[in-house]
Parts: sequence; C-alpha cells; structure tokens
Amino acid sequence: MPSIFEGQLIRLRAVEPGDWDIHYQWNLDSDNGRMTDEIWFPTSRATVQSWAERESVRGAEEDGTYRFQIETLSGKLVGTINTHTCSLRNGTFGYGLAILPDHQRKGYATEAIGLVLRYYFAERRYQKVNAEVYSFNQPSIALHERLGFILEGRLRRMVYSGGEYHDRLNFGITSEEFTAASWNPDRR
Repeated sequence: MPSIFEGQLIRLRAVEPGDWDIHYQWNLDSDNGRMTDEIWFPTSRATVQSWAERESVRGAEEDGTYRFQIETLSGKLVGTINTHTCSLRNGTFGYGLAILPDHQRKGYATEAIGLVLRYYFAERRYQKVNAEVYSFNQPSIALHERLGFILEGRLRRMVYSGGEYHDRLNFGITSEEFTAASWNPDRR
C-alpha cells in the first residue's frame, strides 16, 4: 500500500542523523539562506551534527508543527518543507520550503506542497494554509501563483536582506481550493 507521504517524484520523511552533511553544505549557500530565511552566522559541523541528532528523535509538536525532509524516490535528499504556526483552533498553518539549487525546477516543490496539504487537510482537519514569500523571491512567487494560491496581503519593508528592505507577501489556499486544483496528488 502506498504511503500518503509519497508521490510520483518524491517522498517526505523525517530528519535522519546522516542528513547533517547536506544541511551543513546548505548552510554555506548564502543565496539559499537569503531566499528562505536569512544568512546566518557560520555554523560548525559539530553543531549541525548535533542538530540533526536532535531532530531525528523529535516528533511532531502537538499542534502539527513538523520538519519534513524531501527526498527523491531513489533516496536522494533534495530539500525540506517545514510546517509552522499551526492553529488547531482556527484550522490554519503555514510552511517554509527550500529545494537545493541543483534540484530546483524538477517538480519537487509542487509535489512536496501537495503531499503536505493533502495530509494536513484530509488527515489533520486543517482548512487553510498560508505561505510567506519575500518580494525578491520571484521563483517562489511564480510557483505559488501557478499553484493557485491567492495573494492575500503585502507587508511592506518587513525583510532586510542584501542591504535593502523588502516586502513580505502572504499567499493562501483553502482546503476546497486545493481539492479542486489539478496539481493535487489525489487528482493525478
């Protein structure tokens, strides 16, 4: 029987201790840091190893906050998608997504988002997801627009990166909109 966490291209899984090396390399990529969060101070290998060890034994938070690893069906780690700001009372949550540069534009992000939304909407009873995108991250803006997310707001000058202030764009999609979407894993 197939897993709800597996699609045609990728599967979602937990962090494993051995993932530390890819995350360490990823932390060295300033462009990736800027697009997904911020450029952090350098981190030692030991710190990242310790982080991976802790993450590998941590389960989901009570509210559904979880760090998924995105790997190809052949087992290659290509990214991460993390749920956050989960509100059981309101049925809303957010996520952050990052795909390693060499693996972008291969459909992995679309499928990872679809798998997470299918699980949270159909199994966890959430009804809406929100995604924050920095105004300079054109690939992420295009992805969310292509998937039918609605631009619900713009918070001006909320992100400082590369010596400039940028806006934070807030996209959202409801469970009904996702159910009707052609990219929904259950409609393929």
